[in-house]
Amino acid sequence: MDQPAMTAAQVTRFLDEVFPQMHAQGRIYFVDQIVWRQAQVRCVAGEQQLRPGGTVSGPTLMTLADFASYAVILGSIGPKALAVTTNLNINFLRKPEAGVMIAKCRILKLGKRLIVTDCEIAGEGSEDLVAHATATYSVPPR
Repeated sequence: MDQPAMTAAQVTRFLDEVFPQMHAQGRIYFVDQIVWRQAQVRCVAGEQQLRPGGTVSGPTLMTLADFASYAVILGSIGPKALAVTTNLNINFLRKPEAGVMIAKCRILKLGKRLIVTDCEIAGEGSEDLVAHATATYSVPPR
């Protein structure tokens, strides 16, 4: 098995340098693990991330899926700040209870210019998915 280009700690430091606005309202997104072509990230959803009814909002889950995709891509290709989302598709599968959301993301296709990811999101401690997303990123020429 191949080794990742960056560890979770390296991805976190890199994002803190090039994308500090991600945490402008406080740090709620965390990179927990990076292995070859896979990542696990989490979101600690507080009051600001809830919609009426006390569930985690759709925009929070979309951000988590996009963040997970960016993390797995950086972990696989290294520090490329200009890798950008070109498509994100998400299906909301069930009501996400307030609390910590875990996203497990993997690379489906690692091309020269496009990378496609698959992301599953569940509440911490549960295997029941609350959302499933796919994303396509464009990466700068190598």
